[in-house]
Parts: sequence; C-alpha cells; structure tokens
Amino acid sequence: MTEQGKEIVIDGVDPRELYGAQGVYLDQIRGLFPELKILARGSSLKVLGAPNEVARFEKRFEGLVAYYTKYGHLSSQVVDQCFAEGYSASERPMDKDVLVYGNNGMVVRARTPNQQRLVELYEKNDLLFAVGPAGSGKTYTAIALAVRALKEKEVRRIILTRPAVEAGEKLGFLPGDMKEKLDPYLQPLYDALNDMIPPLKLQKYIEEGTVQIAPLAYMRGRTLDQAFVILDEAQNTTLSQIKMFLTRMGRNARFIVTGDVTQIDLPRKSDSGLTRAMQILQGVKGIGQVTFDKSDIVRHELVKQIVEAFDKDAERHELERKLIEQKPNK
Repeated sequence: MTEQGKEIVIDGVDPRELYGAQGVYLDQIRGLFPELKILARGSSLKVLGAPNEVARFEKRFEGLVAYYTKYGHLSSQVVDQCFAEGYSASERPMDKDVLVYGNNGMVVRARTPNQQRLVELYEKNDLLFAVGPAGSGKTYTAIALAVRALKEKEVRRIILTRPAVEAGEKLGFLPGDMKEKLDPYLQPLYDALNDMIPPLKLQKYIEEGTVQIAPLAYMRGRTLDQAFVILDEAQNTTLSQIKMFLTRMGRNARFIVTGDVTQIDLPRKSDSGLTRAMQILQGVKGIGQVTFDKSDIVRHELVKQIVEAFDKDAERHELERKLIEQKPNK
C-alpha cells in the first residue's frame, strides 16, 4: 500500500503541553498507532503511513488538541480517551465536581461547603456576592467559574477588576507606565489565572482583550456584554463606586463581587459600600449571596489560626470600647 506523508500544524497550543514531559504523551500516541511513523518537528507533526491510517490519526489528534484547548489539561487517561473510537471533543470530563483543569495537571474544584454553595448559586443567578476572610477561596473559586465559562463559550471575555485603594489612587510616585504602576495591585488576579490557563494562551488572551485586568476606575462608562466580570477587594469601594460597577452589567453578563469586610483600607472604614450594597440588594431575584467563614480557609493551616487570633483581639477591643462609653462621666 502506498505511504502518505502528512504534516499537521499545531496552532494556538504549546506543542510541549501536547507531547507531555519528556515526550511521554507523544510516546503513548505512537504506541496507539504503531503502523505510523510520527515525527515531532517543533510546532508540527510529520506523519507517514497508509492514507486511511494517517487520516484516522489526524482526526483523533484534532480531538486531542480540541480537548486541551477546552479544558487546559491532559493526562495519560485523556490521551487514551481522545484516541478511542467514537470519542467527541465536546464530551465533558467524567468528574462533574471539577470546575476547570489547570496547568501541570492541577484540578480546580470547590473544596469547602461555601465554595460549593457559590458554584450552586452561580447556576441560578447572574450576580453573586461572596464575602469572607482571607484565604477562604472566594476569589479563586470565582475566577475558576469565569475560566470555565470562557472555555464553555458561555461568555466571550473575562474582566477582573479591583480598586487601587492601597495606592490611594495616587500612583504618580511609582515608576513606570500606568500598567506597571497598577500591576502589583492586580497581581493576585494574575496568579489565579496563571494556575488555570497555559501561559502562552493567557498572554494571547490578554493581548487580544479576551482577558482584561484593570482597576475599578477603568470600568466607568462601559457596558459589559457577553462578559464574566469579577470585582475583587470590594470592601474598598464606596457605595457609589459599587453602584457604578454593578450598573455596567450588559446582556448575557455574569458578575461576582468578592470582599473581606475585616480588611477595609479606605481612610474611613464607614465609607465601605460592600455591606450596604448587599443589604440594599438582599432578596432581589437573580442575585445570590454567600458568606464564607474561617472553616473555608484553604491556605496554610496557620492562616486560620491567625484570622481567629485577630478576630478575638478585635472583639476584645470592641468590648473595651463599649465599657468605656457606658462608664458614667464624673
């Protein structure tokens, strides 16, 4: 039978992710098609063999690329699945609890009851509030939902924003252009995205505007259609700012607002509009609210103890303040 040579160009995906560490997935693929000669040449594969086998390989390999593009994750089991007869790239992963497959085989799922509640409420509401202590996973879970929505084509873009209150909105004293001045305050959002989207794809998304990370002030005047938008550190917004943000919601948009009311950086803590906004919108159909607590903290085990210690200290100072106020003046 006549041999056919076919060059398959790998576009939009880092070939190293498809080949696996030290080419482990490529070797596995070769084992599944022993009658073909498969040569890796950078961003393309050269496949030699019988025309019908080459065509079958190309179809299966396209399924593998489609799977990785959609879920950002590969494993030996996935490779077997993608090259099995009758496999469709539209199939969802078997584990329904997985929110998204991150980089280097990372599996991102809701790990605590309140994280799971956030996921459940997302299915029923277009706007969610998630408040709670540092390390409880509220922002990370929200970003995982956003990445999943983008991969599932539920939205066309992800927009992450937070107020640059730590710099007092006066950034002129910092070196560099505006992006360089603001990036340190937005870095936690980049960190989460870097866990869930391959670096080259994330860079491409940012360059083309599919993923946008910007300070809250940049949201004014915009209408955000077909977007998954997350406002992080919302405790540092005033009531008028949070109203401005919420009224940016356009058609087919999903909004999540996250914050920690114990870490307000505004000059006057009473100016924070997060709690007030949640009170005003309580009971509005299409809006869900989740309050995280110390039991949701998933960082280092000491973080939970640190939060508890600070909470007890705050309670002690509040009690002392009330006793002083109740003490009659002489």
